[in-house]
Order: sequence, then C-alpha cells, then structure tokens
Amino acid sequence: MRERLTRALHERGEEIADRWVELQMEQALLDTDIGEAELREEADALIEALVPGLRSGVPVDRVVTSTPGLHEAVVGLSMRRARAGATPTATSLAVLALKEALLKAVQRDTRDAEELFASAVFMNRLLDVAGALSFETYVDGREEIIRRQSQQLMEQSTPVVRLWRQVLAVPLIGTLDTARTQVVMENLLQAIQDHEALVAIIDITGVPTVDTAVAQHLMQTVNAVRLMGADCVISGVRPSIAQTIAQLGIDLSTILTRATLADALAAAIKLIDGPGPDGDEGDGR
Repeated sequence: MRERLTRALHERGEEIADRWVELQMEQALLDTDIGEAELREEADALIEALVPGLRSGVPVDRVVTSTPGLHEAVVGLSMRRARAGATPTATSLAVLALKEALLKAVQRDTRDAEELFASAVFMNRLLDVAGALSFETYVDGREEIIRRQSQQLMEQSTPVVRLWRQVLAVPLIGTLDTARTQVVMENLLQAIQDHEALVAIIDITGVPTVDTAVAQHLMQTVNAVRLMGADCVISGVRPSIAQTIAQLGIDLSTILTRATLADALAAAIKLIDGPGPDGDEGDGR
C-alpha cells in the first residue's frame, strides 16, 4: 500500500492536487476568502510532504505526526484557515477530502476490489490523523488569536494620555478585573517613566460600579505608581460610587480623590507647581 500510494503521489501529484482543490470548492468546505491559488499551494505542499513520510517506514498512524515537513504542512494549513475564519469542522473535512483524490489516483493502477479496499483503509488510517491534527491545531490557534485580540482590545481601551506637563491620565471604561488591572498598570508605569510624570490621574467615570475587588485593583495600581515616585489622583467619584465605597467600608483615605477629571487636573497641577504667591495655582507650563 505504501509503495502504491507513493508511486501515485510521485507520478500523479499535480492531478491529485487539482482534484483535491476541486473537491474542496465543490463541497463548499470553505466559507472564507481563500482563493484557488492558495488552495493549490497548500495542496502542493502537503502532497510533497507525504512522499518522504510514506518512505520513512514509520507506522501509518504516526506518519503525519512523526514527519516534520508533513506535520508543519497540516499545522500551517489549519492556522491559515483559523485566521481566515473557517470553522474547525470545515478545516478538518477539507483535509479528509484528500482521501477521495488519492483513491482516484490509485484506481488508475488497479481495479482489483480487494486492493482498492486495502488502499482505502490505509488512507483512512493515514489521513484521519491529519484531520484530527488539523482540528486540534485550529482550536488551539483560534484560542491564541482570540487571546491576542483580547489583549490588544484591552490595551486600546485603556490608553494613557498626557494632560499636562508631567501629568498623565488613564480613563477607565467598563469593569476593572485582574487582567485589565495588569494592562493598566504596565501601560501607566511605562508612560510615567517615558514622560517623567509626577502625577497620574485614574479616571473611573466610565466604571459602572466599584466593589471590593475593583477597589483592591485600584489600590494596587496606586501603590505601583507611588513606587515609581509619582502621586496618584482618582477622579470620577460620583455620589453613587462614594456611597457604595462608604457602605462597603473600603478605605481610600490615603488616596487623593476628586469628583471630575477637571478637578483632578487642577489638583495635579497644585501637586506639581505648588500654590502661587497669592495662594493660587502656579502657571503649570
């Protein structure tokens, strides 16, 4: 079976690749913008990698996982499908469609029913592993893409802006969980270093509720800012937020708080420049 399939791949590789691409397009196994040219590149790479895998002498159900080039071809195909938005089922079925293309090529050498049956069993054992690997790779790859996109969204949703000389602000919108706190802290501390900031304003106007967990996250950020040698002001403390904090017994007495971002900026300027000769704020330039 190995020799027959290897010979078919070697002598009719282009025909097999064409038929595999045709099957994928006929069976509507793709709901993406992957074109015929890209499908053909995938087919050529996978078929080329199958030959050394079959010649390796490795048991048939380990050929795909034990042959580096073949393993990489299947993984690469799956990752491209994941990025293109295909479903994991469609990706796995696309790989399994190669069976029909291979069997058709083998039929050119023999019409014996027993030999064709043995060839079909051999191909099933070979390509079922490839289908399972493509499914597993797709799921893992998709999860990684989602994690990376979530990280990017968190970073974009927590920008650090420069409001004044040596004054930075982080406007928070939505919930503040552990993962987001880490992103806020990392971005803010880096910005403090880059801008040599002396005051950081954390604006919670867009945070719907403040509970014990959120307050703890805020305290962690404030402590980290202070370790960088900067002061911290929390703005956006609305009446409902203030009442909730008081009812929960959360102690924010060591943190400078203000009702609005404008009030927080005025307080930050005072912290930097100190009061003017008449008790007013400095010029802040």
